[in-house]
Amino acid sequence: MSTAAPSMKPEETDTKKIRVLAAGFIGNILEWYDFAVYGFFAPTIGKLFFPSEDPRVSLIAAFGAFAAGFLMRPVGAVLFGHIGDRIGRKKALTLSVLMMAIPTMLVGILPTHAQIGMYAAIMMVLLRMIQGISVGGEYTSSFVFLVEHAPAGRRAFFGSWSMIGATCGILLGSAVGALINTFTTNEQLMEWGWRIPFLAGVLVAFVGYFIRHGIPDQPIAEELSEQEVYSPLKQAWGSHKKELLQSAGLNMMNAVTFYTVFIYLSTWLVEEVGETRAEALDINTISMAALTVMVPFAAMLADKYGRKPLLLFGAAGVTLFSYPLLWLMHHQHYQMILAGQIGFAVLVACFAGAIPATITELFKRGVRVSAASVSYNIPFAIFGGTAPMVAAWLVHATGNPLSIAWYLSGIAAISFCITLTIKETRHNSLEE
Repeated sequence: MSTAAPSMKPEETDTKKIRVLAAGFIGNILEWYDFAVYGFFAPTIGKLFFPSEDPRVSLIAAFGAFAAGFLMRPVGAVLFGHIGDRIGRKKALTLSVLMMAIPTMLVGILPTHAQIGMYAAIMMVLLRMIQGISVGGEYTSSFVFLVEHAPAGRRAFFGSWSMIGATCGILLGSAVGALINTFTTNEQLMEWGWRIPFLAGVLVAFVGYFIRHGIPDQPIAEELSEQEVYSPLKQAWGSHKKELLQSAGLNMMNAVTFYTVFIYLSTWLVEEVGETRAEALDINTISMAALTVMVPFAAMLADKYGRKPLLLFGAAGVTLFSYPLLWLMHHQHYQMILAGQIGFAVLVACFAGAIPATITELFKRGVRVSAASVSYNIPFAIFGGTAPMVAAWLVHATGNPLSIAWYLSGIAAISFCITLTIKETRHNSLEE
């Protein structure tokens, strides 16, 4: 049976491409907007929902609720992977944006510890866990959707828009957080100001749902839909065991590098280098903006020259240059610090621009969302969620602020070796 689409006018084709990109892009903005907002207001949330005589205990508890969301990502990977493979990519994308929007809104109206006691903390943790399930399905479902709908020779570029959406979401969350802090007093912030960013996330969700509700969806393969019992994840493990392990190995470096460089190092700059909080956040924001710009260019190179050269370059760069780049950042000179973090951004961009297409092309259609989601989210839950904690422990245990470079280099070396085992996927068919 032919699955060829009817011919369309050029302007219709362009409109479809834009809508496809927007559908993959907008959901990730919401997911990572919430991520940034929660992190930005963690000290306030800690005081309101996890009060303690020691502010550090409140902050740790607030980040504990954040970590609970990470632990639920593999659950979301299994759930949304099954939906995406059995029912359709569109359904998975639509449900994931709703599953993030509703808890985000509820966080914005949640009573505090002063109002309902310990139930406030319990409800906050439960909402973060629901959001974690959504994140586990959102990112991978979106990049699989984007790659599958990409024109010939532009899969990496289309897939990279999931990462662009993620970085834009973090930048938007930081900007909204900065505005709220600028235009409210400490009393106003504690009383109601912190709620505004969470409630504003509903607007992003509404736009995302509207765009995704009208996107095209590819039909599930007929021979698969007719099977009474069909477990995509079970079939993926049976037929793609090697590829699952390869994908998980690639994402070890992806997870550790991103969460160390763009999450932990802002704190590291304050505590170990002596920068002000404002300067550290400015440097991080500029570096994130640079990453956002560089990812699509790296993806275009991956479309032209292949996935492996970009992956190998990124992994080799982190292996060899983590120490020199951190050494640059361990100086009280703004330009040197910025140069070091942008150097990391270049290497992360090479990896991030090629990974969505690579992972999608490793798996056959009937199990693709499940295989991509699980092999992506398990290393992110294990290595990404713990990266800041491991980095902080290394600095404390060794007394050497640069000791985290060896962790970055070691993980990157493992991913480099795994990349060598992967065949180039640029010309793989997605229709099998």
